[in-house]
Amino acid sequence: MGQRHVDFFNRPLHDLRISVTDRCNFRCTYCMPKEIFGVDYPFMPPEHLLSFQEIERLATLFVQMGVRKIRLTGGEPLLRENLHLLIEKLVAIPGLEDIGLTTNGFYLERQAVQLKQSGLKRINVSFDALNDPVFKSMNNVGVGTKRILRGIKKAMDVGLEVKVNMVVKKGVNDQEVLPMAHFFKNLHVTLRFIEFMDVGQTNGWNLQQVVTGKEMVEHLASQFSLKPVMPSYKGEVAKRYQYEGTETEVGFITSVSQAFCADCTRGRIAADGKFYTCLFATDWYDLRELLRSQTSDDEIMAAIASIWKTRTDRYSETRSSQPEKNKGKIEMSYIGG
Repeated sequence: MGQRHVDFFNRPLHDLRISVTDRCNFRCTYCMPKEIFGVDYPFMPPEHLLSFQEIERLATLFVQMGVRKIRLTGGEPLLRENLHLLIEKLVAIPGLEDIGLTTNGFYLERQAVQLKQSGLKRINVSFDALNDPVFKSMNNVGVGTKRILRGIKKAMDVGLEVKVNMVVKKGVNDQEVLPMAHFFKNLHVTLRFIEFMDVGQTNGWNLQQVVTGKEMVEHLASQFSLKPVMPSYKGEVAKRYQYEGTETEVGFITSVSQAFCADCTRGRIAADGKFYTCLFATDWYDLRELLRSQTSDDEIMAAIASIWKTRTDRYSETRSSQPEKNKGKIEMSYIGG
């Protein structure tokens, strides 16, 4: 069967994020605030989750339609039992060029070797402060920095490519921008600063909590010489720089202050098989129902193509002019990043 590349205003479906669980062992202030996601929060029952076989089938179909990159997300994906077995299945899909994983790093030291052996190429570690009290206050469960840093080191030691993502929230961890830059520059690890985003309904987001990418670039430029790096592909979300005289990069993801809807190439599948065409989505499409109703591969691909071609998501561009669309957005912990 030939590949079916799906385009919408020059936006191919190139990058697929698959959430393997809605659960997380952290209750971050911007993602899963503990006053909402307490110990009694009703997460999905196991039968609602896509099985590894179902994820493999969907991934194969998406790759046949032009997807080249898959990232496993959560929740916290390392909470999904035997995740390495799923990675082995995905790595074997013909035409898939890249597979990565986003993690908070809590179980990374324990699982790094197995992840590498399964065929995983790279990981993104969500890590928002070097200062221990600040980090503990942000993850809301008292986890300290040392455990996460050990996991990062272990991942590097076994040969995984590591990037670190820092969500910057004004008045909370913005004082950590320069210490994080110095630390990961010296470690030769790419650090990406992410503007605090209004994903979901429970994070109490407002513009007063946003430190813009422009402000962060200017802040770093006070201590580092930065050289812009050209995008490596259309739709790349991070604005990339190199520290002068090194090959180490730093990036800035500016989906609040400088929307990139026009070049977005990402689709997202939640842990229960719901397909979202935007991180800020209010609508979804149930692929699990198709998988479990004896629908053929061709019919599923036709449904996906129809969904993508008719997408109208431009939330980051329209949030100010259409505030009514700010309601009902999906939670970050449910859909991943």
